[in-house]
Amino acid sequence: MFGDILTDEASMLCGSLGLLPSASLGDGTRGLYEPIHGSAPDIAGQGIANPYGAILSVALLLRHSLKLEPEARAVELAVHRAIGDGVRTADISAPNQRPATTQEAGAAVLTALA
Repeated sequence: MFGDILTDEASMLCGSLGLLPSASLGDGTRGLYEPIHGSAPDIAGQGIANPYGAILSVALLLRHSLKLEPEARAVELAVHRAIGDGVRTADISAPNQRPATTQEAGAAVLTALA
């Protein structure tokens, strides 16, 4: 529980809870991967959730459980490119910028992967 509190507080260093992946790892290669904000049920179905932390959690799964380093790096780079291209959800968009929807942010990552 204390680790959860620390990650929530530290998320402000990068600008948003929506950007951070998380992994709970045990012995071996198994793990539980999720964004640090969890499933965010309070905003489900509204198209306003930042999907980048969830997508980056997939990169952690690829790297740590599946030992697919090049694929993990490709996912990370695709997220960085989407953000760099200005596809930013409301939690990280500039005041004068129209925020991207969850779907638009996910599509930008897919485009960057292609």
